[in-house]
Amino acid sequence: MAARKISAARRPKSPRRGTPRKRWSQEVTGHSDALDLERSVFTLKDPRRIALSLKRSAEASKRRKSEPYRSAMSMLVFYINRAGKGLPKRQAAVLEKAKDELRKVFGRA
Repeated sequence: MAARKISAARRPKSPRRGTPRKRWSQEVTGHSDALDLERSVFTLKDPRRIALSLKRSAEASKRRKSEPYRSAMSMLVFYINRAGKGLPKRQAAVLEKAKDELRKVFGRA
């Protein structure tokens, strides 16, 4: 005897269904103790401007727990990883170059 399919109307509801999903990555970037970022910094087209903005934010932040370079690089890598496959290739390349620029502006290159 074949198994019957249960229609959507009869399927038991998930305990999470109907409740808005929390996006933990959005929560981290918005309320993290790492940095207070300038608006739309990751959408800039110039890697140097991104790096300089991250440096300013890291050095101005009173809430970060580690050194400015580490906080800035962590936030950049976090954004690249969270955006994943949804990040356009051109912008991904800009952000990868921004990592090199960030090293330069902090004198780590």
